[in-house]
Amino acid sequence: MGTYGYAAPEYIATGHLYVKSDVYGFGVVLLEILTGLRALDRNRPLEQQNLIEWAKPSLSDKRKLKSIMDERIEGQYSSKAAMKAAQLTLKCLERDRKKRPPMKDVLETLERIQVIKDKRK
Repeated sequence: MGTYGYAAPEYIATGHLYVKSDVYGFGVVLLEILTGLRALDRNRPLEQQNLIEWAKPSLSDKRKLKSIMDERIEGQYSSKAAMKAAQLTLKCLERDRKKRPPMKDVLETLERIQVIKDKRK
């Protein structure tokens, strides 16, 4: 709990955890998977050190998303699956915890994304 870079904004502000605080942290992990970058990295250029602040604006734009995706997973997903994963990540990273999806919905969305990937085989 409270690991900087993964902690939900409401936890940082109040010290209180809520059911959807974990959804935020999971969104950070999804973003790390999509980009291949750590949540916080002081070795990156200043504007890129906080992954969420740097990458979040690119998650809703197909071209920008492609530019931040981890090259090591290229070819393992369709652009549709990548966009769906990015949309899910954005929902998980909502500042307002009430707007974040329940974990059950996150899982169901990930399963639908997996089906998109499986259809490519």
